[in-house]
Amino acid sequence: MLIAIIGAGNGGQAMAGHFSHLGHSVRLYARNLKKITPIIEANGVVLKGAISGFGKINMISESLEDVIKDVDLIMVTTVANAHKEIALNLAPIIKDGQIVVLNPGRTFGALEVRNVFNQLCPDKKIHVAETQSLLYACRAEGNGEVKIIGIKDKLPVASIPSADTDFVVEKLKEIYPSFIAAKNILETSLDNIGCIFHPSIVLFNAAKIERGEDFFFYNDMTPLIASFIEAIDSERLAIGKALNIPLLSANEWISYSYQGIRGVTLCEKMQNNPAYYKIYAPKSLNSRLLTEDIPTGVLPLIELGKLLNIETPLLNSVFVLISELLKTDFKKEGRTMANLGLDQMNFKNFINSI
Repeated sequence: MLIAIIGAGNGGQAMAGHFSHLGHSVRLYARNLKKITPIIEANGVVLKGAISGFGKINMISESLEDVIKDVDLIMVTTVANAHKEIALNLAPIIKDGQIVVLNPGRTFGALEVRNVFNQLCPDKKIHVAETQSLLYACRAEGNGEVKIIGIKDKLPVASIPSADTDFVVEKLKEIYPSFIAAKNILETSLDNIGCIFHPSIVLFNAAKIERGEDFFFYNDMTPLIASFIEAIDSERLAIGKALNIPLLSANEWISYSYQGIRGVTLCEKMQNNPAYYKIYAPKSLNSRLLTEDIPTGVLPLIELGKLLNIETPLLNSVFVLISELLKTDFKKEGRTMANLGLDQMNFKNFINSI
């Protein structure tokens, strides 16, 4: 299969190397080629960890048009904040029948991209989908090497409209068997576990991170922080229940996504998950664990809660505290219902249409 990967960060490098290693033709788009000089010089990615080998990349370019030309599949691995910009840039050059998959969509990424295509290229038949999370736990090591710490055993995927999901999943299964069909984008969007884990852990370790102290982001989990995560997760589960979407709790999700996890409690599973082994915390609070997960995860969950008359005091607290900590207005460009084109009047129509 001919695959375009948009984004050359941790996930994009891992996916490019892995998919090539599996025998597919891969093209990689990067906004700044200087940041991936070792990959360009080697013409590919060295894979370490759960997968060992070398993945040749057939094209590495700053030209989005060149990278997506005639490809079967476009895999977007940028931060979710960039999804709208990517869609705006793709709209004039994308062709009928091409598939765009957000890896992951976070919360309502596929809806955001679909809205752009509906506005700018309504006559093109473009398949738009999102995964529930990234396929890998991985780290790019800066020298053309990527360490893949773990690969999810099951990764839900949903298209908008959901009638396209089976078609997209079958294409993805030609690459790797972990991809499975979700009910719709409500399921993948509300199962955005990253926005439950990441901001809470960062918030309770903010002073350590600001001082630049090393600690393991997941392995150093404590019972009280895990308990808080489960409490904030209960608000996400309440939103799912109101929409008749059977969601996995954070505790259940870890066992579902990764096989053979030791432990019973969420704290034990976070400490013992091999895919989370020795992943260091960020060195700065200005990290995608906040700058991505707040506007594209926590914020839309809060907004959904308002539409459904469900109180979300802990999500609200995390949102307010981190907004103040970073001195950032996340609502301006974030995924509010207004920015997604949804309100109390048309929300039910949206639910019925997906």
